[in-house]
Amino acid sequence: MNTNQFGKKGWTPDRIKKLNGKTFVITGTTSGTGFEATKILLSKGAKVVMLNRNALKAENTIKTLKQELGNEIDVLAIKMDLSEQTSVKKAAEDVLKTVPQIDALICNAAIAQVPKQTLTVDGWESQMGTNYYGNFTLQALLFPLIEKSKGRIVTVGSLGYDMGIKTIKFEDLNWDKDYTPNNAYSQSKLAQIMTIYELQDRLTASGKTDVKAYACHPGSSRTNLINSSGSFMMKFIFNLMKLSPLTQSAEKGAYPQLMCATEPNLEQSGFYGPTGRNNWTGPVGAHKIEPHAKDKAVAKRLWELSEKETGVNWNI
Repeated sequence: MNTNQFGKKGWTPDRIKKLNGKTFVITGTTSGTGFEATKILLSKGAKVVMLNRNALKAENTIKTLKQELGNEIDVLAIKMDLSEQTSVKKAAEDVLKTVPQIDALICNAAIAQVPKQTLTVDGWESQMGTNYYGNFTLQALLFPLIEKSKGRIVTVGSLGYDMGIKTIKFEDLNWDKDYTPNNAYSQSKLAQIMTIYELQDRLTASGKTDVKAYACHPGSSRTNLINSSGSFMMKFIFNLMKLSPLTQSAEKGAYPQLMCATEPNLEQSGFYGPTGRNNWTGPVGAHKIEPHAKDKAVAKRLWELSEKETGVNWNI
């Protein structure tokens, strides 16, 4: 085990300096790690733009945040459904009209363990469509402003990237054959992480090194992710797990994304998350990522396919 560059306790939000004048865009902020990350950023004086599919929940979240932090916090909500490309494009347009800079885009929202094969309106398997293509399009469309702001793109992956097949199943991306909730979820998370490392290479190649891109994961956190889309059995197992020492609070689960969004001079090649047993809990820092997540040939093919599928080209 490498020693943690942030010492025995790992990275904690005490390291975040005042963030006045900085703007963060975060997806999936009405509960779990996204809510906790938003709260911590606002408490440090940042402006936060929340992207969520449920406008009413987002409104209630803002009320809660104001009750906890005071009315003067600078927070606003824009409606976006990550599973629909038209919604992502519209939301990106709204963000670009609303804020003059983006210091970090934190792609935190995800769906998981969808029990039966389901397709999005755009015709993709739902977890791939939401967790992967949705983020690909959002990042690409906000990229020009992130670049202008010398900002960051942070993708919140999952250890699930290593729990399915170890590559991208190009011949059957929608899992028309052999669909399992876990394999499809793992695939979407692997794609999400792969594309961040591919983005790093593309930024370096084009000399656009002012933009930084990071991949992290929350470890095993007590959030509602499985409850919102998983099967009954999965929920049952996961809710039992929540009572065990194998999980940590949603607040701690937010540390990796906060670190990747704010920590100066953070290495991009790392994969960030808890560094304890199985990387489920423990002090936050960089830890090992399996080589298949950085398979250059697969990542390049995936990137080219994604530009074709979404019709969105990165201006790199």
